[in-house]
Amino acid sequence: MSFDQLGAELAERKQQSLYRQRRILQSPQAPLVQVDGKTYLAFCSNDYLGLANHPDVIAALKQGADKYGVGGGASHLVNGHSQAHHQLEEELAEFTGRPKALLFSTGYMANIGAINALLDKRDGVFQDRVNHASLLDAGLLSGARFQRYLHNDADNLNTRLQRTEARRKLVVTDGVFSMDGDLAELPAICSTAADHKAWVMVDDAHGIGCIGRQGRGTADHFNMGSDQVQVLMGTLGKAFGTAGAFVAGSEELIETLVQHARTYIYTTSMPPAVAEATRASLKLVQQDEWRRDKLNQLIKRFRAGCEQLGLELMDSPTPIQPIMVGEADKAMQMSAALEKQGIFIGAIRPPTVPQGAARLRVTLSASHSEEQLDRLLDALDKVQQESVV
Repeated sequence: MSFDQLGAELAERKQQSLYRQRRILQSPQAPLVQVDGKTYLAFCSNDYLGLANHPDVIAALKQGADKYGVGGGASHLVNGHSQAHHQLEEELAEFTGRPKALLFSTGYMANIGAINALLDKRDGVFQDRVNHASLLDAGLLSGARFQRYLHNDADNLNTRLQRTEARRKLVVTDGVFSMDGDLAELPAICSTAADHKAWVMVDDAHGIGCIGRQGRGTADHFNMGSDQVQVLMGTLGKAFGTAGAFVAGSEELIETLVQHARTYIYTTSMPPAVAEATRASLKLVQQDEWRRDKLNQLIKRFRAGCEQLGLELMDSPTPIQPIMVGEADKAMQMSAALEKQGIFIGAIRPPTVPQGAARLRVTLSASHSEEQLDRLLDALDKVQQESVV
C-alpha cells in the first residue's frame, strides 16, 4: 500500500499555512536561545518562572541521579515508586491544600487517566469549549455523554446540566486557557456544578506556579478549596521547569486513580531524579515571590506597549499574551518577519485555534528583562510598519 494519499494531504496542509515543523533547540530554556544554529530572543517558552535552568534545580537533578540512577525502571505499582516520588507527592498535596496527590508522567496522561478512571457510558462530562486538547480527548475516550458549554458561560453550563440524567456529572475546565491566557470563571462554574451535584475538574497547567498565594494556582486565586474543585491537575514542565504532572484531591479520589487510571498503572514512573529536581523547584516556586511580581510587571508593560502600537491582545492577566492576527498565512508571515529581527515566537494556527483566529502566542518569563521586552515591542512596531500584519 502506498502513502501517496498522505503525501497529498501533507502538501495541501503546507499550501494552507498549517504545516508544523520542529525547530532544534541547542541551548537551555532561557530568554536567549540557540535554535537551528542561530541566536534568538525567545518569547515562546512556558518556563514562566525561569526555573528550567535554575542552578538549584539542576543540582537536585544531579544529586537525584547519583542516589537513584536515571530510569524509574518500572511502573509505580510494580517497583518504580521511589522515595523521591513519594515525598514529592506529599509536598504537592500540602502545597495545593489537598489530602493527597498522585504523579503522572505527563499532563496529557494525567487528564486521560483521571477522566477515564472516573467516568463511563453511564455518566456525563461537560467541558468548556476551548479546553486543552488532552481534556477533550479524555472526555471523548471515556465513553461518557460528552457536551461542550460556551466558553466561561455558567448559564450555558447550567442549561446543559439541567437536561442530563447521567449517573455522575463531571464539569471540566482549564484554570488558565492555554491559547487565550484568560482565567476560568471558577466561582460561577463551581457554584453551578454544586447546584447539580456535579464534580469539578480544573486543569491548572498554566496557572500553577504563576497565580494564587505562593503560586498555588487558579483555584487558590479564587479561594476554591477541595469542596468546590474536587479534581485538581497541575503540570510540572511549565512554571516548575521540570517534567511530569500530578492530580490532587481527596484520599478516595487518589486511591480510585491508583486502582483505575490506566495511564498511571501501565507506564514506567518518571525518573526519580526528576522528582528530586521538582522538589527543589517547588521550594523556589513558594519562596521566590519576586518572580511572580516581576511577571506581573512585565505583563503590564507589554500590554501597555501593545496598546500604544494598536495591536489586538486578548484579555489575559497571565504570562500568555496572544496577539490576534486572523489568517494563518498572516501569522506565519509575522512570525517569519520577527525571526529575521532575532525574535523567536511561534504562530498558532488551526486546528489548535478556530479558523480566522490565528495568533502569535507571546509568553513571558520572570527571566526576561524590561530591555528584552522593549526589544520585542520595537520589533513588533517595525513589523507593523512594514505592513506584514
